[in-house]
Amino acid sequence: MAAADQHSGHEGHHTTTGISHNKLLMWSFLASDCMFFGSLIMMYMVYRPEMTDLGGLGPNDLLDIPFSSLMTFVLLMSSLAFVLGLSSLQRGNEAGMRIWLTTTALLGLLFLGGESFEYMKFYGEGLSIGENIFGTAYFVTTGFHKIHVGIGVIWLLGIVAMSYRGRVPKERSEMVEIAGLYWHFVDIVWIVIFTFIFLVPYR
Repeated sequence: MAAADQHSGHEGHHTTTGISHNKLLMWSFLASDCMFFGSLIMMYMVYRPEMTDLGGLGPNDLLDIPFSSLMTFVLLMSSLAFVLGLSSLQRGNEAGMRIWLTTTALLGLLFLGGESFEYMKFYGEGLSIGENIFGTAYFVTTGFHKIHVGIGVIWLLGIVAMSYRGRVPKERSEMVEIAGLYWHFVDIVWIVIFTFIFLVPYR
């Protein structure tokens, strides 16, 4: 009878699609966020032709592709660390999960630190958010992404803190999976931003 009640309670957390309500809510949020970032990237592309002759403050003069490539690699490695952390929890290894999720958060902080260094470099050379169309589009697009990374770092560290209190057992691995959906989405968004802002040549 207890087993039946437990099974019934478990089913109550799922929609008719077989996806839990929590995951469905996260997918819905990511879909809306995808449209948000899509709008920012489209804005950047629309004004891109006007960014090539800005008196030494344009993308060809300021963007550091090797450095940003390194930061992209750091963010991608954070996704790998997260996968290892989730895998550890699903095997019942909570200590391993804490190690890998902490590593993920630290890599996220390293990314934020590197990108903040690049911001300071741009400011030092005279580019600000209101300087020209490139400054506005660049700082708005990448700035919102950094806010998302920061939220993800706080979320991950919160899970690690909860785990130390015994509140993230193997049976509750879904909460980590949902955080993973968010974190991987943030990484994918950066790959798109990196491609359009840094890799597509400016004329």
